Amino acid sequence: MKYLCQVWFDGAILDAMTKEAKAGFDTNCLNYDRHLAESGHMIISKALQPPKSAVTVRVRNGEMSVTDGPFTETKEALGGFILIEAKDLNDAIRIAAGIPLAKLGAIEVRPIHEFGAK
Repeated sequence: MKYLCQVWFDGAILDAMTKEAKAGFDTNCLNYDRHLAESGHMIISKALQPPKSAVTVRVRNGEMSVTDGPFTETKEALGGFILIEAKDLNDAIRIAAGIPLAKLGAIEVRPIHEFGAK
């Protein structure tokens, strides 16, 4: 079964790291991605640009509106995602717990809905 692991964190935490600490953290993240790929769990993994680069699109009554950035009341923002293959929710949780950013933020694990699947 496929699960989306949404990576939520406060970018200020990463910004506050020393250059060396950030480089080490990035290496840990890339190594974990490599481990997931080698184990057959990784489908795709991508980091997102900061929230300030986002726009939010809404269509109401046939009218489109676009606003800068996401609308959130929290310091944590969606920073990336990893689409994984796992045997069940417990396996997906185990995989998500290994994501290095879980130590700085939160990983939301959500099953993928397969349209037309029985």
